[in-house]
Amino acid sequence: MTASALQAERHLLLLGSGRHRPLLRMLPPRPRVPLPHRRRSWPRAVRVSPGDGGGAGGFASAVEKRSIPGIVGEEEHGATGEEELEGEVAGALELKWPPWEGLAERYKLIGATSLAFVICNMDKVNLSIAIIPMSHQYGWNSSTAGLVQSSFFWGYALSQLPGGWLAKLFGGRKVLEVGVVTWSLATAIVPVVAGFMPGLVLSRILVGIGEGVSPSAATDLIARSIPLQERSRAVAVVFGGLSFGSVLGCLGFESLKVQRFGDKEGILNLGQSSTGSDGLISSAMSSESSHSSLEDLQNSLKDVPWGAFFKSKAVWAMIYAHFCGSWGHYTCLSWLPTFFSEELNLNLTEAAWVSVLPPLGSMIITSIAAPFADNLISNGVDTTKVRKICQTIAFVSPATFMMLSSVDLGLPPWEIVAFLTSGLALSSFALSGLYCTHQDISREYASILLGITNTVGAVPGIVGIALTGFLLDSTHSWSISLFVPSIFFYLTGTAVWLAFASSEPQDFSKSEPES
Repeated sequence: MTASALQAERHLLLLGSGRHRPLLRMLPPRPRVPLPHRRRSWPRAVRVSPGDGGGAGGFASAVEKRSIPGIVGEEEHGATGEEELEGEVAGALELKWPPWEGLAERYKLIGATSLAFVICNMDKVNLSIAIIPMSHQYGWNSSTAGLVQSSFFWGYALSQLPGGWLAKLFGGRKVLEVGVVTWSLATAIVPVVAGFMPGLVLSRILVGIGEGVSPSAATDLIARSIPLQERSRAVAVVFGGLSFGSVLGCLGFESLKVQRFGDKEGILNLGQSSTGSDGLISSAMSSESSHSSLEDLQNSLKDVPWGAFFKSKAVWAMIYAHFCGSWGHYTCLSWLPTFFSEELNLNLTEAAWVSVLPPLGSMIITSIAAPFADNLISNGVDTTKVRKICQTIAFVSPATFMMLSSVDLGLPPWEIVAFLTSGLALSSFALSGLYCTHQDISREYASILLGITNTVGAVPGIVGIALTGFLLDSTHSWSISLFVPSIFFYLTGTAVWLAFASSEPQDFSKSEPES
């Protein structure tokens, strides 16, 4: 027998003795290389070296382990292969932090702006709840309580147009930063001056100024960074932060101090972003704002085509629709907790929690309305038609449920709560209707257009809230003071919107490129 044949025979081992003996295929012998001690965590193969014969003891003495070829490589590279594989597994299991790392810039923008709006609306809801015990403590009647709540909207109305103009000039990111800092500081002093009426009113005005510039800033960011097919969802997420803030409003002001929007490397770093695969973000929005002089500011104000705005029927439709929607929203936001407490005989805790239901319902409806609108547009439905459908739902729904709530049908309190919650929740369709139209008709002037319509939309916060309190003292009727005016404006707003609203891009100035 040749030497090669003998060599092959030496690598066959018969296990057992005297009975059926299965054959074990053996690997060719290789020289052993000393390896450093390490934890073995991968499958091993059996290698039998030539040695003593066929008993169990001989098997035990002759068996050694080595890595399976093809899994971790040759013996000489076993350590390196194992370390690399273990590193890959550890990397795969390691949590990604921060979680928004790698997200497209426009998604970071939407998330951070929505967070700002969450904080914004927490303040409004806090006071609408706190006004009940404050009225008892300081002996305020409904007219005085309405005056305190409406003072917020004085500052809110005054800051709309300046906020829109500054957002166009400096970029929405910087304006939003200033707004957050202003309303946070003003809110922090409210508990200190609560018993001093002039101080309380002044602090509320400052809060209104800080919050008033934020919608225009957000509109500017969305108009310049979000495509038409995603616009309804972007507006819904950003302005939906108002509803979420209402839900969190009972938790107090603790979250305000931990929010920081001033970091140059922060999430809202839109102005310094370059246009890449998500190249919808305009880098020009901050390039013109770094070294603007007073003369530049004056020239930029003159360049705004104010006359062209007010010649547009679509702009007037947005103005009136914004006024009508704000009347119902602001009066209900301010007075529903009192209505639940006094008319439905709920205690303060129950009134507070019931007041959370409308914004909670709004969050649910928003998550349905926004994809609904964007899908219609993506499938070729005319944008104007989509905006009209959504806004009609937003107006007719609360009007219908307020009619049912204002008529004495002998309904139990919780059915009235359900009606009002449903109606106000469905009004969130406006985020896919009116609130998208500013960006639809002009990306360049979207922030200024929202400043115009929101200025008029802030008037119900000043007049409507105070008038509701006055009517309540005069008539002692919640139907007349709260529901009837809202129903009127919802229905007339629907008629004007259907007749004149449009989402067709409009060339307000020759320099504006519209696609």
